[in-house]
Amino acid sequence: MGKTIELSQLASLQNFSTEFSTLGDDYVFTRITESDRRNGHFNTGPVRFDGMSWLLCFGGKMDIEVNLTPATLEANSIAVTRPDSFVEVKNIDWEGLDCYVLFISKNFIRDINFDLNILGALPVPAKNSEINSVLEISHEEANLLKEYYDILHHNTRNSDRGYSKSIARCIIAALTYQLIQFITRRIPADNQERPRSRRSAYVHDFVDLVHEHHRKERSVAFYADKLFISPKYLSLIIKESLGRSAAEIIDEYVILEAKNLLRFSGKNIQQVSYELNFPNQSSFGKYFKHLVGMSPSEYQRSN
Repeated sequence: MGKTIELSQLASLQNFSTEFSTLGDDYVFTRITESDRRNGHFNTGPVRFDGMSWLLCFGGKMDIEVNLTPATLEANSIAVTRPDSFVEVKNIDWEGLDCYVLFISKNFIRDINFDLNILGALPVPAKNSEINSVLEISHEEANLLKEYYDILHHNTRNSDRGYSKSIARCIIAALTYQLIQFITRRIPADNQERPRSRRSAYVHDFVDLVHEHHRKERSVAFYADKLFISPKYLSLIIKESLGRSAAEIIDEYVILEAKNLLRFSGKNIQQVSYELNFPNQSSFGKYFKHLVGMSPSEYQRSN
């Protein structure tokens, strides 16, 4: 496994956020506003958080990438990332920025006894991309979600510790169901009743498989075999649907993982090569330089 950002490491957010609260190793809540601009060192390159995150924006603008997919958070929008997602902040428009961020650990997700993968299984409105991670919501809906965040924040700071965790479980489960309701409201009734097309399912499942196996498998044939289709057909539908070939999607995931390891793991290049299932350091170096334009050692020195 590559280096991930654990929830305990997010405590540093307390030093540059307008509001901050945490419930042990279960979740972290923070509010980032324009007044925190002086501490705005968010552009740290791609990181992979081991839990789930919810980003609710009321003002300003934040350009991010979630698992290679560009997304923009603006006023009255929310982004939800599943566990082990790569997230990179590309740019922040600080003017009027007001963003609520909730990080939830994997263990706490299990405690809730709620399968958050249901969010990824929901159909999406036709105007949105298949793997879009940002949902535009109304001002009233944003304010309703804000109330959940505020209650959670209040619970952490004011409830008896014996009850805080149980209360938090209920609040976060309710927050999830509320978001599901917002999503389904935006889908025409005939779309909800229509099953996902076979091609659409292949694209969705391919992205999920790459997310799961990219540290060990780089062959298009491996993923095609998992989907019981030919590599040629898989390459065709991925190119038509996502604008990049299946091989390019795989390579981009591997390079994100490699950058993450080289930057944060403390492992040397040979160890990173082994972690990513390359036969030797030389082959990894050639692969990395071909796609990034610099060697792994040059990349490490530049960061």
